[in-house]
Amino acid sequence: MAVITVTINDELVSGREGQSLLELVREQGIDLPTLCHLDGLEERGGCRLCMVEMAPGNRLAAACVTPAQEGMVIYTHSERLVKYRRMILELLFAERNHVCAVCVMNGRCELQYEAYTIGMDHVRYDYLTPDLPMDASHDRFVIDHNRCILCTRCVRVCDSVEGAHTWDVMGRGVNCRVITDLNQPWGTSQSCTSCGKCVQVCPTGALHAKGSTVAEMVKRHDFLQWILDGRENHQWTMRNGEPMESGR
Repeated sequence: MAVITVTINDELVSGREGQSLLELVREQGIDLPTLCHLDGLEERGGCRLCMVEMAPGNRLAAACVTPAQEGMVIYTHSERLVKYRRMILELLFAERNHVCAVCVMNGRCELQYEAYTIGMDHVRYDYLTPDLPMDASHDRFVIDHNRCILCTRCVRVCDSVEGAHTWDVMGRGVNCRVITDLNQPWGTSQSCTSCGKCVQVCPTGALHAKGSTVAEMVKRHDFLQWILDGRENHQWTMRNGEPMESGR
């Protein structure tokens, strides 16, 4: 793979042709915020928190879906970008009913962390306060649409990793929300395997285990890379270097 040179925040760095700008920036130890990105999942480019400025012209681009190219000049934390990121976070808080003090993910929520990191202490926009339901029909898990930020991590992990495609997205704008099996109660889903992958990758308290109370939910995002690495290395389908027989 060819080596390329990119200028990040006025410093020359080396990268690999074809890797994303997000990956290259993080390799340099620069904390570029994201909410829809998760290592091991295909990129969506939806949250726009990882936007960078590209010179000349200061064009904005989502770093997670923009491939690094030779000679690029980018900036990651300009005053303009910080302003836009704060605006995005405030709009996310205003769109749903995020009340951190009574959330199962309080203190471990990625949305809460990004707001704290950027110094967001208030929301300038009118709260929409939609009347959104909770679905506790599943034996083990709960979905609270009030906490959902529509990152679609649950949709992507269920589709590309578990292979069930239980989750999908319905509606547009403020009426958009994730659904199971063509908008059926989660507990009646015939495709759900109850694996819990969707719960573990969710960045907020939208998906959580039953019985969790305030600040009790702990999620393990690193399990996803462990699963993918195991599959790539045939860790569970090989024995002494040979494929295991069916059923063993």
